[in-house]
Amino acid sequence: MKVSAGNLNFKELNAKIRQTTGDVRVEACYGQRYIGNGLSGRTITIDGTPGNALGAYLDGATLIVNGNAQDAVGDTMNSGKIIIHGNAGDTLGYGMRGGMVQIKGNVGYRAGIHMKQYQDKMPVVVVGGRAGSFLGEYLAGGLIIVLGLGVSEDQIPIDDFTGTGMHGGSIYIRTRVEPKNLPQQVVVSKAAKEEIQELAVYLREFADNFGVNVQDLLDSTYYSLKPNARNPYKQLYTAN
Repeated sequence: MKVSAGNLNFKELNAKIRQTTGDVRVEACYGQRYIGNGLSGRTITIDGTPGNALGAYLDGATLIVNGNAQDAVGDTMNSGKIIIHGNAGDTLGYGMRGGMVQIKGNVGYRAGIHMKQYQDKMPVVVVGGRAGSFLGEYLAGGLIIVLGLGVSEDQIPIDDFTGTGMHGGSIYIRTRVEPKNLPQQVVVSKAAKEEIQELAVYLREFADNFGVNVQDLLDSTYYSLKPNARNPYKQLYTAN
């Protein structure tokens, strides 16, 4: 079923979506917020630019965006998938608890902040382009992959303060240059072939969704960022 967002405000649009059954295509979306919040068991395809908090508390649905997305995509998402054929704003995946978000382009600041993992639920964020500062801030669990597509592999596709306060989870950066000036909470090392093979399932899905050569991704160099097990919060407190 098709729904034209047009001049509808976000409450009217979301009411229309919830009144439908089955999959929905939202056309002419111009910044309406909260699309797909808490939704399960359906696919929503969005043509245009959804507003803040797309897929917040998502609980098993699939959201596909043919365009860019604004801030707080997947806020406290529980399960499901969000696939964005463009760029996304700040705080993507805030408090994310499960499911996967894939972005073809870039993301803003604080992507993956407070992501967490529990038992078999593991949140995954795959960024095709660059990520802004404070990527993975206070990361407690889950997986973040930054591919840097469109960026030379001799450059680092992340900005400052990546992994600040990180105490769980993993961040993988596709680059031939070792990331420098990382917080003391982070330990960096070149990813082993076995680690890249563990990423393969996510890289293949990304390649299928966005028309990328998966072998190029698998053959690339990645650096792994993991939490420093030796007092990771030490620099956040003043000395006695």
